[in-house]
Amino acid sequence: MLCWRQVCSFTQIYRQARTLSSDLLLSQINGCSHEDELFGLVGRNKARLSEKHVGSALNVLWQLQKKKPLSLRTSNYIRNHSQFLTLRILAENKVEHMENDVVVDTLYNILRLNVEDHDSLAEALVTEGWKRLERQVLSLSKFALCLYKQHMHFSPLLGKIAHIVDTKLDSIQDIRVLSVLMISISDVVSQSFRDRLIQKAEQLLGAESEVHFNYARRIALFLQNIKLPHRPLLEKCNKIFLKSACHLDIHNISLIFGLYEQLDFDNAEFRLVAKQLLSKSIDDYNDPETFTKLFFALGPMAEPAVRERLLATAVSMAEEFSSYQVLVILKTMQKMKCKNSHLLQKMASILHKHLDNYHTLQLVRLTQYLVLLHCHDLELFDKLKKLLFGFLKSSVVPADIAAIIRVVAMLPSTQVEEILVTKAAAVLPQCRLPCLNCIAAALVKWSHLGQLQSPPERGARLLQELNRCAFARLRGAGSLHLLLEELAYVNGDWFEEVLCGETMAACQRLVDQVTFANVLQFSFFLMKANHRSVSLLDRIASVTLQNIDKIHPLEIYFILQLFSILNYDPPAPEEFFENCIQHLISNLSCFETHHLVLLGHVLAVAGYFPPVLIKMIFNVPFLSKLDAELEGQYLQKVRLCLMKLNRAVCLECPEFHIPWFHERYCQHVLLTGNSLRRHVHKMLAEILGGSHYTKISVLTPYCYEIGDKTHLYFFCRIALEFLDAKDFSKDSHHLKGESAVKKRHLEMLGYRVVQIPHFEWNSMVLSTKEAQLEYLKKEGKSCDHFW
Repeated sequence: MLCWRQVCSFTQIYRQARTLSSDLLLSQINGCSHEDELFGLVGRNKARLSEKHVGSALNVLWQLQKKKPLSLRTSNYIRNHSQFLTLRILAENKVEHMENDVVVDTLYNILRLNVEDHDSLAEALVTEGWKRLERQVLSLSKFALCLYKQHMHFSPLLGKIAHIVDTKLDSIQDIRVLSVLMISISDVVSQSFRDRLIQKAEQLLGAESEVHFNYARRIALFLQNIKLPHRPLLEKCNKIFLKSACHLDIHNISLIFGLYEQLDFDNAEFRLVAKQLLSKSIDDYNDPETFTKLFFALGPMAEPAVRERLLATAVSMAEEFSSYQVLVILKTMQKMKCKNSHLLQKMASILHKHLDNYHTLQLVRLTQYLVLLHCHDLELFDKLKKLLFGFLKSSVVPADIAAIIRVVAMLPSTQVEEILVTKAAAVLPQCRLPCLNCIAAALVKWSHLGQLQSPPERGARLLQELNRCAFARLRGAGSLHLLLEELAYVNGDWFEEVLCGETMAACQRLVDQVTFANVLQFSFFLMKANHRSVSLLDRIASVTLQNIDKIHPLEIYFILQLFSILNYDPPAPEEFFENCIQHLISNLSCFETHHLVLLGHVLAVAGYFPPVLIKMIFNVPFLSKLDAELEGQYLQKVRLCLMKLNRAVCLECPEFHIPWFHERYCQHVLLTGNSLRRHVHKMLAEILGGSHYTKISVLTPYCYEIGDKTHLYFFCRIALEFLDAKDFSKDSHHLKGESAVKKRHLEMLGYRVVQIPHFEWNSMVLSTKEAQLEYLKKEGKSCDHFW
């Protein structure tokens, strides 16, 4: 008995000593300050390493790398070290004995050390994690992120994680955890689950006073992944980015601009902050990676002097750019509308060595940029064409085939190769509307240029089949949401001349599916279609009124823009406009400076001048802020709208005492002329007995341009206006908003306005000079306005 006690006592002492020794080893591992120190420790203690030691060692390796700048990290050295292989083998053998958190942490650490996604240890850890999936949400988020980093975006495992998140969503109160989960499962969420995630993100972002930059970045990335520009959530993310301005570097700024570009979101304040930060540190970005990001972010908004420096640096650095960086530079040049032929020639010359590195869609985009930038390197275009044909022969993806056909049609060519027609014919039944639009654009161009090979009717038959496929797709559409997704990428002559009527019929059939969630997209479509469909417009007005508190104020602006452009008043127009205006006035803080100008102009065209908005716009601090925030394409559009609003307020609301301050702007920008005006001017001179009775292309007070100003006997002033197709909604003789406002304002200025529609002047009835003279005499005799 005594002997047994002695044995037990010895065993207990041995175990205590082993525990102390093991704890000491763990402390030594965690105390390592260099990779070689850790690898030495591993090499001396291989037999004693437990799963806990292995997990800690891999964690220390990543933490040591994490502290270093990207350029000084030594991940390659670590992965190729013999003792790292030892750690991987030990970890793989001990996976089943690891604690839950250690499994996830080990997977995370080896992925951050750039171990391949399909490494046997990574696969073993993923498999073990799948077995233990029911765990606390904190570990779940890290595990989900690991799967996302391994490009397992559509795996059943992420689907299972999404289901768990769906059931536990109400219990998640940590925005960091939620943001990680959102980007990880973004490819496997349903529409209803997506909406719940967005609502939860809005709630948590609003609840916390301080939110880390990375959390907002992940949420914006989630919106990009699901292709949903949810403005309220983006605005909250943008505010966080602005609060984190002191932490913004070139990498974060270019990332945010990339996200905003994909989501069609813009914020003038963020642009201004980014512009100031980047302009101050332009000399710091002297390597190809950071300079490319600088060029992408700063180029489109740079001042002329800075712009020239960027272009000059791009020329000098061109030989160092990677294939992807060349693509970014060309894309940004096209966005800048750059006409620097020296840089374009330099980029074209270095492209020859990069062409084999691009995949299909990159090659398509590259070709498009070069054509739009007016590149004249025919040898380069020949190489691009051969590569595109190579991809075309092997591709079976309808979207890729359609994109290649469309971009090949942009290239200089004398004939159309057989494979283009054959591939187009083969893929038509599988194509969505955007793909059919690409193929139609190419076929129409080739037909007009006579480049389709004989027989000539072959192209016509192919277009007929394409139209049949498009009509079948429209007639079979059962979801307005999905239809609007496709129609967002359909435009051009084929849509306007062939598809528009059938599309409107499909929308009429699905009109009951217009809701507050898709009313904005539906309004955008009707603006593009330029169709004054009473039933569809009335449905939009009804849905907007019923759900006005659920619709973002900026979306209300776009909806009002539709009614303003088409010059349409829905049933109970005052109720509709006044409710919308009241909602907008209560939320003016949601609008950026330039959006307020655009809103004021839209309301003015519709005949509404809210005093609060007008007084806000027409004051010196507001206009100074507007000048500071705008540049380039934004400036031109907003300045024109500001001028029109200034004119409308002066003419229609003199009680506001707003001065007219756009005279010089109008004199510089607006005066034009055309041959039709000159032709009619001669006719009027003939009718009236001399050219001194009429003037061509006149600027009236407040700078309206009119085709002819005619002084008749009895001092009657006639403003003669020619109205072409853009002044009317499609398939209608109903005048659009801008033209109606011009007529109203000219009458206020004392003119008898004669508007000559294109469908009357170009009709068979007026095909002779005599008929045209008689028409003008008749219109002149109708003058009944005297001084």
